[in-house]
Amino acid sequence: MDLRPDVRIPFPRALVFAAYRDHIADLLPFLPNVRSVTVTSRVQEGAVTKLVNVWGGGGDVPAAIRAALGDSLSWTDYATWDESALRCEWRTETAAFGEALKCSGANEYLEDGPDKTLIEIRGTLQVDATRLRGVPRLFAGKVGRAIEEFLGGKIGANLVETAKGVARYLEQQAKA
Repeated sequence: MDLRPDVRIPFPRALVFAAYRDHIADLLPFLPNVRSVTVTSRVQEGAVTKLVNVWGGGGDVPAAIRAALGDSLSWTDYATWDESALRCEWRTETAAFGEALKCSGANEYLEDGPDKTLIEIRGTLQVDATRLRGVPRLFAGKVGRAIEEFLGGKIGANLVETAKGVARYLEQQAKA
């Protein structure tokens, strides 16, 4: 399944890019479905920054359900940020689906008029349900497509919500 959301943010693209890369943990107040973001690795190589962030989801899930689901609401994001191109290539691993889910892509930070940014988020999501415990091979294709459709909608909405969170964060910073 393709992920193709576009988001417009009324701030310069270098500022938007840097906010995503350097201040993601500061966005928590603006991301209702995220409980935590922990930077576990940051490596700087000239204009390229490689980050590993562990996200804790379920901010919008009742506490009792979160407790029952445990780590299944977390994911790890591996991202390579190229400041010279204002581009980020990423891939995501989930605790819940392990090797059965592949999700990767790239974000382009493009000029969208004076001091405005268009973020083109392009990615793919693939679910191999044959790798999920308890799914009979006969139904794996149908189950995989259903999971892709459900998760694709959630992931796309989360990518857009994160971008809106960046905009709200930058608005707050501009007022300070």
